[in-house]
Amino acid sequence: MTLRDKAVIAAVLAGVWASPAMAADLVVSAAASLTNAFREVGQAYEAAHPGTKLTFNFAASDVLLRQIEQGAPADVFASADQTAMDRAVAQKAVLPATRVDFAANKLVLITPVGVAATVTSTQDLAGEAVKRVAYGNPASVPVGRYTEGALKQQNLWDAVAAKGVPAQNVRQSLDYVARGEVDAGFVFATDAAVMPDKVRVVAEVPTPQAITYPIARTTREASAKEAQSFIDYVRSDKGQAILAKFGFSKP
Repeated sequence: MTLRDKAVIAAVLAGVWASPAMAADLVVSAAASLTNAFREVGQAYEAAHPGTKLTFNFAASDVLLRQIEQGAPADVFASADQTAMDRAVAQKAVLPATRVDFAANKLVLITPVGVAATVTSTQDLAGEAVKRVAYGNPASVPVGRYTEGALKQQNLWDAVAAKGVPAQNVRQSLDYVARGEVDAGFVFATDAAVMPDKVRVVAEVPTPQAITYPIARTTREASAKEAQSFIDYVRSDKGQAILAKFGFSKP
């Protein structure tokens, strides 16, 4: 576990234990790409369930799983891909019977706004004009795994990886592009929509596997009933309407 992971765990612990915990307090560890949508879902859920307080922890899915394994409190785990959730099941960090898909997304190629267009497709990334390309680190970030799979399918992975600027999560990849620090980058469509004035979507990138988001209860039983209630709310018509507002589709 890195020093950064330890610092995040400490922050989560401090946030959860800084005040006396209520029986209905919930800690939700969710993929970084869910940040905006889940914050609004959380507000709606708390309004519908007086007395329940949600605490969110957003990061790359693999990082969240490591935190849970190291003892960071979490009642619900929402991942941006099946691989991270498969690992959570294998490591007995979540309850398999509660696992369910709740959203879908798309992978897109983006470039900075205000910069002359040198990239109009993934094929352009292999050209000499492109020097730096941002994408999530495939070893720990779902969007990176989707990117690697998509580019290998197009026989472009080696060329792009040679120019790669690996990010710690999808929002960091988005920031690299928004600040013009790279020529192009790969993010989820919902992330690109967060900064329409800073990045432009130049292509939707087909992925070998559909981009789906699973959610499950962790093995922490203290708030099991409330955790399941939150999962049910995310999958309800109201929860799905909020997710759709932020660009997510049904799985």
